[in-house]
Amino acid sequence: MSETVPLDGRSLTPERFLAVVRRGERVAVAPEAIARVHESRRSVERAVDAGRAVYGVTTGFGALGSVTIPRDRVRELQRSLVRSHASGTGPPLPTEMVRGLLLLRLNSLARGLSGVRPALLELLAELLNRGLVPWIPEQGSVGASGDLAPLAHLALALTGEGRFREPSGGAAIPARELLAREGLAPLELEAKEGVALLNGTALMASYLALGVADARALLDAATVAGGMGVDALLGSPQSFDDRLGEARGAPDERAVAASLRALLQGSELATARSSWSGQDPYTLRCLPQVLGAVRGGLQFAEGVLVRELNAVTDNPLVFGQDEFVSGGNFHGQSLAYALDALALAVQYVAGFSERRTSRLVHPALNRGLPAFLAPDPGVTSGFMIAQYVAAALVNENAALVHPASAFSLPTSADQEDFVSMGAWAGGKLRRVLENTRKIVAIEWLVAGAALEARRPRHGGRGSEAALEALRRRSEPWVADRSASDDIDRLSAAIATGELVREVRARVPF
Repeated sequence: MSETVPLDGRSLTPERFLAVVRRGERVAVAPEAIARVHESRRSVERAVDAGRAVYGVTTGFGALGSVTIPRDRVRELQRSLVRSHASGTGPPLPTEMVRGLLLLRLNSLARGLSGVRPALLELLAELLNRGLVPWIPEQGSVGASGDLAPLAHLALALTGEGRFREPSGGAAIPARELLAREGLAPLELEAKEGVALLNGTALMASYLALGVADARALLDAATVAGGMGVDALLGSPQSFDDRLGEARGAPDERAVAASLRALLQGSELATARSSWSGQDPYTLRCLPQVLGAVRGGLQFAEGVLVRELNAVTDNPLVFGQDEFVSGGNFHGQSLAYALDALALAVQYVAGFSERRTSRLVHPALNRGLPAFLAPDPGVTSGFMIAQYVAAALVNENAALVHPASAFSLPTSADQEDFVSMGAWAGGKLRRVLENTRKIVAIEWLVAGAALEARRPRHGGRGSEAALEALRRRSEPWVADRSASDDIDRLSAAIATGELVREVRARVPF
């Protein structure tokens, strides 16, 4: 933990998000943010003292927003809100997802438009800095008035009534017990603080922040695997001529083609053809076009993310002169759309990769390689079933990429009559990413064996560097064995970026 990330509600970047969530760097609320938080808190206190009707402060919530709450019951209102809304179900969210949720909720409150006390921000920062992870069920958010159920479980843990993960093993532990052990006092929610914690898009935005990072690493690995496939299948580099992308006016296509040219440099396999011998299949020839489309989808999702990292998404918001403005910033439609779109882009990577793997093992299509790349075809089966696995995962993805945001079910007595379903879009994206990493790992494994079958000719500098990175994790395929461990190791190395870093150390692309 080399530095402290300052939080002010305005300057959180994707890089800083990952530094905190995945690398454990500390956070601190900026002094100027604390001053803004104090001022907005005073507006809430003045409203309560004056008996003003303010949604979520001195009234009920949702369809009960017309019910006025007496001054002496405003604390009870916040407690009841948290308890009733903490109704999620399913397995707990992964640790990194909860850390992302904590960070985003803290950063949003630090903007000073939510009317909470600095003490609430201080407790959230302590949880992050001490590595304390509330137990938050995965299921239950419809992504409309924010991620209500998941955020309610966070709030319940802050008050000592919920649960945390045991730091030593991940099992559930009562919140009051863990807070006492850490020397932290449970939070007594004051006016507006329950609704400020619950109304927000922190879970959806956390899904998107982690998904964008993982999709970028996956796209890099798929580009390398594609280059290996071009070499192994004796493809023509002519398809990656920069003039093609320039003629189409397609910057993403040109960027992918440039990467492939760098990876294939020096190849004895992917060479220009001296005479016409037919065109390459689309899975080779159209690498720039298909992966360029993925790159464009990733950039779209990242654009949404950059905005949402510093978004204030609770309701109502507190502006100058004690003005409370109710609206719909908590609605997750833009996030749901980006999450669904990113999942579809990742599925392009998956389907494209599986088709190259199929071609590499297909004796009628692999341009002279052994059937299934088996060491002794017939007696051994080689990578026959590895391609089955890739096909099964592509099919699973095909069901998962149906957009969650395309189907709304109204909630709160039809007061919330169009919801985003963004949290499920995020959950599906995580599964699609996991599956696609395995699909690309299979392609890397199969393409590496194919390159070795082409010896003594060698592939491009990038393909050879990729083969070396592969062989540091997977022995050559000289006899049949289970491929499961190889796939899992390679998938993990794709997730961390290790495989691509090793290639880039030799061949910048």
